[in-house]
Amino acid sequence: MAPRLLMFCIAVFVIALAAACARPKSPASMQHDGSPQLPASTTATPADSSIQWLNVAGPDHSVIPVAVVRPRGSGPFQAVIILHGTHGFAEEYVQPARDLASHGVLAAAACWFSGRRGPGVRFITPIDCPDAPPLPADSDTDRFRVAGASIRALVLAIKQLDVVRTDKVMIFGHSRGGGAALNYALSDSGTIAGVILNSTGYPTEVASRATELNVPLLMMHGTADAPADGGSARTAIERARAFELALRRAGRPVDVKYYERGKHNGIFTDRAQYRDAVDRVAAFILAR
Repeated sequence: MAPRLLMFCIAVFVIALAAACARPKSPASMQHDGSPQLPASTTATPADSSIQWLNVAGPDHSVIPVAVVRPRGSGPFQAVIILHGTHGFAEEYVQPARDLASHGVLAAAACWFSGRRGPGVRFITPIDCPDAPPLPADSDTDRFRVAGASIRALVLAIKQLDVVRTDKVMIFGHSRGGGAALNYALSDSGTIAGVILNSTGYPTEVASRATELNVPLLMMHGTADAPADGGSARTAIERARAFELALRRAGRPVDVKYYERGKHNGIFTDRAQYRDAVDRVAAFILAR
């Protein structure tokens, strides 16, 4: 009887092991670099307990979801609002909020417009926010007014958090988000403590307004920024260098990091660049 019982136990073990190996992986299985692989599209809901989701009232009855990640401790904390690019709101903007919080900065990643487009979409894991303001067209001359209203609402909402230093709120924008942040700083600089721009577009008329910038600025830009990667003629490295030169001639405070051979979406595709950018942003914020 003992040999038969042993054979039966072995057979049960083999069947159980085969079933476990055949079980499909969950959507939260790990990528090659150890980070979670999320579904192709998710919704702005509080699935992560480290995130506090806020719904901020935007222009024209819109609703702007904001993922707020606060550091350990009781505060008050310096804060930064993160604005996404044309490819839309994504997990790739929530992750830097988490990482900046680990440095001691309260970070808020905001879906400041709904929808997405452009070649950069392939680099992100979208988070849908259908009630946010619509994506303004490039030709829409009113786009900066709408963006300014959204950013103003976000700044006010973050300042109302009781753990935030109201005099130490900055804006960090990527691509179109950087353009919106820069235009906001040129018109409403009294409400923020600084601006951080990554792969931002610099139209010629913006360089002529360098003397109007009254807050510290951090610029990060890849030397190989190009339309194929989601950039445009306005994000060419020559435009970034020209804007830096205009700021320095005007005596405006500016920190600059150019990533050699870095592309428009390098912050999402190059781990070394991402880590450097997060460390650099945190240091820039905490030094002021």
